[in-house]
Amino acid sequence: MRKWLILLVAFDSSAHAAERPNLIWIMADDLGYGDVGCYGQQVIQTPRIDQMAREGLRFTQFYAGA
Repeated sequence: MRKWLILLVAFDSSAHAAERPNLIWIMADDLGYGDVGCYGQQVIQTPRIDQMAREGLRFTQFYAGA
């Protein structure tokens, strides 16, 4: 009986894990807020980052303690 309970919990948790969204966090040194196209840059082309921004979410408020 205990094995069945463990299997049930394992399958139930794996079904819920598929519903979670993917998260891609891009960090770069000396990259400013407006240095990519999706935030208004006109000179430097960043087509892949712009595509990800169009198809997903963009964070617009950043705070640094430095």
